[in-house]
Amino acid sequence: MQLGIQIPSFTWPGAPAATGATFRRIAVEAEQAGLASLWVMDHFFQIRGVGAAEEDMLEGWSALAFAAGATERIKLGTMVTGVTYRYPGLLVKTATTLDVLSGGRAYFGIGAAWNDQEHDGLGVPFPPLAERFERLEETLQLALQMWRDDDSPFEGRHYRLARPLNHPQPVTRPHPPILVGGSGEKKTLRLVASYAQGCNIFEMAGVDVVRHKLEVLQQHCAEQGRDYAEIEKTTLGTLRLGDGGAEGEQSVEQAVDRFEQLAAIGVDQAIVNVPGVSEPGVFDRFAELARRLEPVTPAGR
Repeated sequence: MQLGIQIPSFTWPGAPAATGATFRRIAVEAEQAGLASLWVMDHFFQIRGVGAAEEDMLEGWSALAFAAGATERIKLGTMVTGVTYRYPGLLVKTATTLDVLSGGRAYFGIGAAWNDQEHDGLGVPFPPLAERFERLEETLQLALQMWRDDDSPFEGRHYRLARPLNHPQPVTRPHPPILVGGSGEKKTLRLVASYAQGCNIFEMAGVDVVRHKLEVLQQHCAEQGRDYAEIEKTTLGTLRLGDGGAEGEQSVEQAVDRFEQLAAIGVDQAIVNVPGVSEPGVFDRFAELARRLEPVTPAGR
């Protein structure tokens, strides 16, 4: 089983002058600790539930490109890009560029978008939910076409591209793995089964809920003739790693038990955000945790 980290906040000491150096150190230390992936939210305002809109937020794909230059092995992704934020052809080009410059380490994390506050604030159109899902599916279709090196015209309901040329092609073949974020049972998980190589489910919902969502995904795969085992199952949670004595803190042993329970229902990678991630030494115990999780085989593997 693998462990990844998500960075949901950039409100760090010395910001913004020290933000670059802090983010670089986090990326390097996460890689050195054996974490499999590094994720950033793709938002322009800080989101409700994490902080005030005015708190620091970096643009996701630029931040990942910066992290790529500081690292060598860790995979990089947005958790996740809202389909409304960028024209889809340009988004695919952006993701391809990250994959090429990182030597094949990019994920293509994408979802239907939800934060009306930043859309309104920055003048980005925010269509109704049903239309956003239509646009998401067209974007997935277009991405796969562009990654096949097929530049024939794309004619969708919402997007029309005369020549979706994409050179260079990504280093990752056949393409960077697509991760569709969200756990909606009728639309989102159906799109995962149809187009994606990864899904992401909120761990905070509990093991039983995660198990149910994976069962729904398995049903969609069966209906579409898709091999369920091809899809990387990931969760998103929070981990404060220490000696287990403080409130909300877990020891390595407790964290191993927690993630073994997820592996037992088929989760391949647990992605966590880490309170105090900018503090020196925060990754001291993560190397041991990653080593302990490495021999844990998720169910179905």
